[in-house]
Amino acid sequence: MTTFRVAAAALPIERHARLGDYLSKLDAWVDRAVSNGAKLLVFPEYGAVEATSIFGDDASDLQLSTRRLQAILPDIDNRLTALARAHALHILGPSAPRFDLRDPTGGFRNTALFFGPSGRCLVQQKLIPTPWDRDPWKLSAGAGQTVFDTALGKIGVAICYDVEFPQLVRNLCAAGAEMILAPSCTDAVSGYWRVRTGAQARALENQCIVVQSPTVGNAPWSPALDVNVGAAGVFGPPDLGFPETGVIALGEMNAPGWIYADIDLSLVRKVRASGATRNHFHWGEQPTRAVETVELV
Repeated sequence: MTTFRVAAAALPIERHARLGDYLSKLDAWVDRAVSNGAKLLVFPEYGAVEATSIFGDDASDLQLSTRRLQAILPDIDNRLTALARAHALHILGPSAPRFDLRDPTGGFRNTALFFGPSGRCLVQQKLIPTPWDRDPWKLSAGAGQTVFDTALGKIGVAICYDVEFPQLVRNLCAAGAEMILAPSCTDAVSGYWRVRTGAQARALENQCIVVQSPTVGNAPWSPALDVNVGAAGVFGPPDLGFPETGVIALGEMNAPGWIYADIDLSLVRKVRASGATRNHFHWGEQPTRAVETVELV
């Protein structure tokens, strides 16, 4: 399948009394996207941290709420697995800091799970933590990159800050990815634009589609999600078969809801082969030799 509808969430962070309320929110959001014909759903970075609101006063303790979150993540995973299977969907779930048994330091890594219609889910971690992720949150750098070979096409994930690094996304596209999912969580307009600028630059460089899904709204009870700024967007290369601006779809700033875009991945292959420029093909022509510094007086 090369044509399908993608839904990118601008997810409002809300407070819940019970875990069931958060799970019901996921149900409602998925149902809305399905009713609009979406086959690929993208939730934002740290969207699962919203569930820590059920811990009451403990939600305001960054480290304690992160540890307590681990006990309810299986319930969230099970619900998203069931939703993906019931509606024959691919869902990039809201990411969360997860305890990683492979980490000898016993640390937590920002992790997104990608759920398929068969009920299987696979993992992509955030490779480069932001300064705030590192301190005060104490999150560890992720390990490994994966291209998910789905019935929709080959898809990679670059979580928030990761999409600002050209080589990370290039690794995915060199391995066959034609679409990159970039879930984000930013607390300022400048942060949103850093991620969006990265998303659009990666779409240009790799002649691929990049989908950004942010958190929005305020959550004063959470030190991790206190302020959330952004707009959902779907971007491509401004070249053959794509909009001249490279903007395929764009939501309103800080407006909660899904945005939708009808995707034809055959256009990615076409623009890579015969676009006005060949950024993807010509990537290897960039010089890698040392740069000389010469005094000019």
